[in-house]
Amino acid sequence: MNLTPEQIAAAQKANLETLSGLTNQALQSIEKLVELNMHIAKQSLGDSMTNAKKALEVKDIQQLLAHQAEAVQPMAEKIMAYSRHLYELAHETQASFTKSAEKELQAGQKKMNALVEDWTKNAPAGSDAAVQAMKQAIASASNVFETSQKAIKQAVEVAQSNLSSATDTVMKAADTASKAAKKK
Repeated sequence: MNLTPEQIAAAQKANLETLSGLTNQALQSIEKLVELNMHIAKQSLGDSMTNAKKALEVKDIQQLLAHQAEAVQPMAEKIMAYSRHLYELAHETQASFTKSAEKELQAGQKKMNALVEDWTKNAPAGSDAAVQAMKQAIASASNVFETSQKAIKQAVEVAQSNLSSATDTVMKAADTASKAAKKK
């Protein structure tokens, strides 16, 4: 079972296309991250200027405490929104890479099955046990991949649930702190 130059060239071309696709996906994710960070930077600068102007208008400690209380909750909300966006971007990127990996694995499995079938046609008599062992190894590898994909998906779901719980907790704490500061 020798590979021809055409088969090697086709495999190299396919690998290059896969690499190009993954690189484009990574660059798109980086671009989205840069856009998000630029948006946050602009928004933070504007908020800082507004808060600084309000702070300069403070005449007594009560106004200062009220000003601080007003700033706490919006800041906490923005931090949590930023965290949510980061998580969504990471999840989207991971899903995209997983989809590409699954596609490549399926293509690889088809090629491997075709090679095994070709090999079995040309295998010497009495090599049935070796053929079955090869097919079993391929099936086992597929099962391991599928199991790991399910575990990854479960871990992502748990992380998303934990992030939502943490967001709710932080928002409630910020709201409570804001109300407490306003009462003073």
